Amino acid sequence: MRRTVGIALAAVLAVGVVVAIIVSATGGGKGGPSDAPLVTVRGVIGSEKQPFFQDRRVQAEFAKHGLRVVVDTAGSRAIATTVDLKQYDFAFPSGVPAAAAIKAKAGAATTYNVFYTPMVIASWQDITKILEAAGVAKNQGTYDTFDVKKFLDLVQENKRWNQLQDSGAYPANKSVLITSTDVRTSNSAANYLSIASYVANGDNVVQNDSQGNAVIPTVAPLFLRQGFTASSSEEPFDDYLTIGKGTAPIVFIYEAQFLQHVFANDGAITPDMRLLYPDPDVYSKHVVVPLDPKGDKVGRLLLSDPILQQLAADYGFRTNNAAPFNKLVLQHHAHIQPTIVDLIDPPSYEALEHMIEQIERLYSQAQGGGASP
Repeated sequence: MRRTVGIALAAVLAVGVVVAIIVSATGGGKGGPSDAPLVTVRGVIGSEKQPFFQDRRVQAEFAKHGLRVVVDTAGSRAIATTVDLKQYDFAFPSGVPAAAAIKAKAGAATTYNVFYTPMVIASWQDITKILEAAGVAKNQGTYDTFDVKKFLDLVQENKRWNQLQDSGAYPANKSVLITSTDVRTSNSAANYLSIASYVANGDNVVQNDSQGNAVIPTVAPLFLRQGFTASSSEEPFDDYLTIGKGTAPIVFIYEAQFLQHVFANDGAITPDMRLLYPDPDVYSKHVVVPLDPKGDKVGRLLLSDPILQQLAADYGFRTNNAAPFNKLVLQHHAHIQPTIVDLIDPPSYEALEHMIEQIERLYSQAQGGGASP
């Protein structure tokens, strides 16, 4: 009899342990925010933020607030123009012009500027030395600045790398061009266009179609002469990390893409890799556009939750609270430009869209009048 009771008691205790494990794993229990099932929130984001949203720590922090955030990726211009926003609760493009267009298109009541990052040019030490000899780059100690005006002059002259002074480290018979994404779909390329058009417009933001038309002969070759360009910023940066300088000696990226590997200390960034900061430069603001109350909650959390802000800094993003980012820079001896003085504003969405449409038309003409590549 005692043995029967003992077996029954052991069985009950075993069941109790299993129940306890399930409750613990699912966040059950009284009094916590995870008592109710998680609410799924769907968003469409720029690809450069995908690693952040895939991070289990980020997912866990959203779960603490009752959310399961699921995201798809698309180019920021595509989010603003072609993506069906009805299937999403929030949009999270890179850049104010795209966010403004999405806000107007969706009739959103507000937006949240949650992260920002300057645009940079990823290169290598020996390439940087060649650019310094050509007067395009200037050494500032731990980083270089990149003179956009002098670079545009090289492009206008159709200079090749092996024609530059002291080009022995990279004697390639290929045009001196920055590798970017596709300006027809991607915000990082649109930022490149913003900078180049500003310089080509006499150091003034392009404000209307007339000014945009005037700079097209200068800025269009920056994109047309690259050949194939990727639709999102991850691909050219991955090529930079894996293939190296042979395919793309200078690559236009977000600073955060580079720094997330520096801060992770994952070995992807080698000692000969170097950042150049365009002069002038532009900040890419990453803006949440809520499309319903669920998306609004995501925006508010990304803006104010201290854990999410710290995790954003881990991925190289600068946030409204500068302390986490600055701490990581010091901890990892990151070679960055801490304060960028010569910053410009991007053109309005309409002015930027007009220039992109003109470049798109030239793409079609280059294909013999057929569809754009």
